[in-house]
Amino acid sequence: MKVAHDWLDYLRDSEGLGGILAKTEDLAKLKVALKAALFELDLDHLASKMEVGWRTGSQNELFLLVGGASIATRLQQVLPSLINGLAKNGVVCSVIKVRLKPAPTTWDIKPREGRQATEKARGFNAVARASWESLVDKLAPDSDLRKAVERLLQNKPK
Repeated sequence: MKVAHDWLDYLRDSEGLGGILAKTEDLAKLKVALKAALFELDLDHLASKMEVGWRTGSQNELFLLVGGASIATRLQQVLPSLINGLAKNGVVCSVIKVRLKPAPTTWDIKPREGRQATEKARGFNAVARASWESLVDKLAPDSDLRKAVERLLQNKPK
């Protein structure tokens, strides 16, 4: 029972999981308020295309991360109305900053180094060869497919 009690203390502690849960709940409420404010401006379709949050250390400066310049431009045009809409929904902010999400990094794909890079596959492994051979046994003797599989097996070394 002591273990359960320790976890409850951790959950209630503002520095522990309780603080994280409270921030998560606040963020969820903020998203709902933002969607409602966007709905009033007939822009609720943009809600799924942005991320919202408070500027670190400030509860009055909201930031919106958006995926494209056209969305950012449209939001810039309605910022005063958006601030008023948020206030009607219980979210007080004095400034909204709209920023573009950083472009995803492109991954550098490099070839393998060493012997594996130049080594090519040689033939079939035992399982693949057995599978092809069992297929040959099931095909009609005069079938074109059977002849093709037999040629395949003859040309691939073990």
